[in-house]
Amino acid sequence: MMGIYPWFQGPIRYTSPGMGRSVRNAFRNYVKKINSKMAYMIRFNRYVLLLVLSSSAIALEHPGAGEFIDRAVTEHGLDGEEVAALLAGAKYQQSIVDAISRPAEGKPWHEYRPIFLNQRRIDKGVEFWKANHELISTVSEQFGVDPQIIVSIIGVETLYGRITGSYRVLDALATLGFYYPSDLKRDRSAFFSGELLHFIQLSKEEKLPPTEVIGSYAGAMGMGQFIPSSYREYAMDFDGNGSRDLWRSTPDIVASVANYLHRHGWIHGDPVLQEATATQHSDSALASLADYKPVMNISEIAQKGYQGGAGLDPERLAAVLKLEEKNEDTYWLTFHNFYVITRYNRSPLYAMAVLQLSEEILQAMGDS
Repeated sequence: MMGIYPWFQGPIRYTSPGMGRSVRNAFRNYVKKINSKMAYMIRFNRYVLLLVLSSSAIALEHPGAGEFIDRAVTEHGLDGEEVAALLAGAKYQQSIVDAISRPAEGKPWHEYRPIFLNQRRIDKGVEFWKANHELISTVSEQFGVDPQIIVSIIGVETLYGRITGSYRVLDALATLGFYYPSDLKRDRSAFFSGELLHFIQLSKEEKLPPTEVIGSYAGAMGMGQFIPSSYREYAMDFDGNGSRDLWRSTPDIVASVANYLHRHGWIHGDPVLQEATATQHSDSALASLADYKPVMNISEIAQKGYQGGAGLDPERLAAVLKLEEKNEDTYWLTFHNFYVITRYNRSPLYAMAVLQLSEEILQAMGDS
């Protein structure tokens, strides 16, 4: 045990044969007690050392965990033992791999739409807006984001806090960071391991218990379903209590959603999209692009076979969206604000669901 106790060379001996019998006995009993305590301390520290080593060993069972810990220490200044202990407690979840392999966004539009466009979400959206009318108006004005869009996103994401996920965020991000399925189109393991690093930092910043936080299978949290990096960057402490609580603080939740859209360039009152018609010789490749950032003006798009409605500025930039309906496809010209919604979730189906739900809620508010 020289590495732990360099001053300890072995048990204390009884070294004074000239002592009287009673003195020797008393000294002998005293030395036994000291030796017993030393032996206990040695056994205890061996146990602690084995515990630390076993945690590190368990953590390193995750493929790539060693490199992850090194990165956490060298790039982010995190404590290596704390990170190893967290990883040791992170559990692989097959159901998370299954969920990421078949997201709802993989459905055709006519199957995806009813998930979010239904009377329950409309009613709950109206209820949420009425209950927080003053707050939503204040946030909308301050951040320059249309109120129905803020309300709709919270409805699509979690049905106003009713569906916020059932997985430990630690498990979700560790599973997708270290075990991302290899049979998918692209490897997103680096993205999720990066989110795991953000989550560890976020838990310190917001004093969240990292082994207890619950979220979606992709590690999104709270009523607005912010991933850790978005939480750290865009979440707001709008109630001014010193923390950004996206589970229980409605002011923080509403303002955080609005801030996210504001920071990505939302233009208040600007159109989001308009239905279009495709001619017989339309350029199908234009409607198959995965990026909906508008880079072509409406006049140029018309030359490629997609006609918008009357009254559109021919110089307005747009992209083309094709939606798979049950009987025939529909086509849409999407504008800058549509692209902004896809910064919240990259799926055009998601953006369309947010827009259409917002329109239904706005109409219901007017009718009530």
